[in-house]
Amino acid sequence: MADQYDVIIIGGGPGGYNAAIRAGQLGLKAAVVEKRATMGGTCLNVGCIPSKAMLNASEKLEEAATEFASLGIKVTPELDLPQMLKQKEESVTALTKGVEFLLKKNKAVWIKGWGSIAGPGKVSVKAEDGTETLYETKNIVIATGSEPSPLPGVVVDQQRIVDSTGALALSPVPKKMVVIGAGIIGLELGSVWRRLGAEVEVVEFLDRTIPGADGEIATAFQRVLTRQGVKFRLSTKVTGAKTSKTGVTLTVEPVAGGPPETLEADVVLVAVGRRPYTEGLGLETVGIVPDKRGVIPNDHFKTTVPGVWVIGDVTTGPMLAHKAEDEAVACIELIAGKAGHVNYGVIPGVIYTHPEVAWVGKTEEELKAEGVAYKVGKFPFTANARAKVNHEKDGFVKVLADATTDRILGAHMMGPQVSEMIGEYAVAMEFGGASEDVARTCHAHPTRSEALRQSAMGVEGWTMQA
Repeated sequence: MADQYDVIIIGGGPGGYNAAIRAGQLGLKAAVVEKRATMGGTCLNVGCIPSKAMLNASEKLEEAATEFASLGIKVTPELDLPQMLKQKEESVTALTKGVEFLLKKNKAVWIKGWGSIAGPGKVSVKAEDGTETLYETKNIVIATGSEPSPLPGVVVDQQRIVDSTGALALSPVPKKMVVIGAGIIGLELGSVWRRLGAEVEVVEFLDRTIPGADGEIATAFQRVLTRQGVKFRLSTKVTGAKTSKTGVTLTVEPVAGGPPETLEADVVLVAVGRRPYTEGLGLETVGIVPDKRGVIPNDHFKTTVPGVWVIGDVTTGPMLAHKAEDEAVACIELIAGKAGHVNYGVIPGVIYTHPEVAWVGKTEEELKAEGVAYKVGKFPFTANARAKVNHEKDGFVKVLADATTDRILGAHMMGPQVSEMIGEYAVAMEFGGASEDVARTCHAHPTRSEALRQSAMGVEGWTMQA
């Protein structure tokens, strides 16, 4: 039997490594079990981080090709795809090493291998050489994350049919890419390859893009992407795929019924969502039965089994790295006997395309369904001085406030760098702020963030155009 721990976390993604670091900070003897060669899980290795590196690089390429001339800058940009992929990997390597450093700094141990629950207070770790070691611990935290959801009839081979991992390493640039799924992952990665020269067509089962986002934002966003050259087939289902040495033939048909059609593509990206990863975790050894949404907590990250906790994508709530990080801190603080809580009503969502999309809180559709009376304030970036001089014309900010109390219920935005601005409304909502609180807070001029204030001013009808 190996050393005993206060807490062992299974999974080294944003939830897992943040839990281990926080545990070390609080003086708990902690270990995190991770099978990858590097820490960081999906997000850091093949998800959020490398995709943002590619989004940023491809955006700069397109900007140089289409926008620099109007600013008086004459250049002829040329794509160097190997270098673009290399700089992506360099960023990932630097950040994963940073996580390892933080674990060591806070005296948290990385146990390398495949972790599974062997019984109450016991974790078995199988190393790469096949040897198994049993560890004892007072608490087990499940943080195994998620994996791409499969689509029946469409087999991912990471060559012609890829998931989000394969889509980050394509070479050369495909002439035609079909993206199955108009959610965040599909639209981000589709945007990357469109900017790099691919013809991109998105096939979506639903009658709209970005399910879960505010409807007005989703409609405006689709218009912008269409203007950029992305094609959309909504209310369409994919029924099969055949690969060859040269490409993929997809069979599609209308959701409402109708004759099937075929689509030809060099590469197909399957981006129909993600599912919790629970395979091989040994949950049955302690009587935990996962469902399609993973391991369901009983109360504040506690499972039905004493001493077993769950956080991140493998459980309820949005599958977002920052949600997992918040849960990690709260869970460990509870284990340490402190207060720990996550406000799930104030977790922002972001799409890192160009323009970006960001939101927090309730959508108009949700408020209408709940029968909540609300007021709306909106402000377009075309009227924002900084956005105007930067030639950033697309998008707007919308704030939803309670019609009686003026408390902010939600904020939704599409525009330049809104990922960096959504936090202001998240903070306001966390403190129970009213739209008037934002409206009467001085913002620097000229900045894009003035659009946040102007939209709040619009709730009571006193917006001032730039």
